[in-house]
Amino acid sequence: MKVALFGRGRMGALVTEHLRRAGHTAGTVFASDERGLSVEQMAARLAGHDVAIDFSVGTAVPRNVSACVLAGVPVVEGATGWHDVYDTVVQGVKAGRGGLVVGENLSIGVNLFYRVVARAAELYGSLGGYSAFIEEAHHALKRDAPSGTALRLKVLLADQFGQDVAIASTRAGQIPGVHRVGFDGPHDQVTLEHSARSREGFAEGAILAAQWLVGKRGVYRFSDVLDDLLGGKA
Repeated sequence: MKVALFGRGRMGALVTEHLRRAGHTAGTVFASDERGLSVEQMAARLAGHDVAIDFSVGTAVPRNVSACVLAGVPVVEGATGWHDVYDTVVQGVKAGRGGLVVGENLSIGVNLFYRVVARAAELYGSLGGYSAFIEEAHHALKRDAPSGTALRLKVLLADQFGQDVAIASTRAGQIPGVHRVGFDGPHDQVTLEHSARSREGFAEGAILAAQWLVGKRGVYRFSDVLDDLLGGKA
């Protein structure tokens, strides 16, 4: 497949490397915030691509997705920091009959972690007496805090613990990403943690989602990709 990329940073370079290893073609690469081109010009450059992967910045997501919809190219959205325009972007994709996979975190391990946390929330929430909390840490250059992954975890906890689950965020050094969910009770505390050792997992997940999305229309979450690939086993 021929893949367009949004974002020329570390993730863009890593995805390009993984694509070439897998025998795919890395096509047009746009800057993280391609202000020098109109949406129509971006769409013209997307012609001939099978799918796009976006690891740019949150402020660029509406333009990038609009260009993909106009070009008829489905897109895997891996950028974070665009939660406030999520509904508008999704409506645009549906109206234009485009294709979109959304993942606050495209790591397969993190997405399985979501399922573990959701089940743990059911168990500890049903007992009563426990409070939930979230801690997350990323490298110093990550712009959004809390992370999209932490916000997703908060949603998973909300049914049992309400909307006020606390999130503590750390930005320091070169930390790829750590997410910890805790359940604190009067007599004990239980913690669940996912630690990313590198960004490789994000690149692999993005390419997996891209392969799955080719030829599809509609709006999906990365969990839909895993559901399909796992056949309902997880």
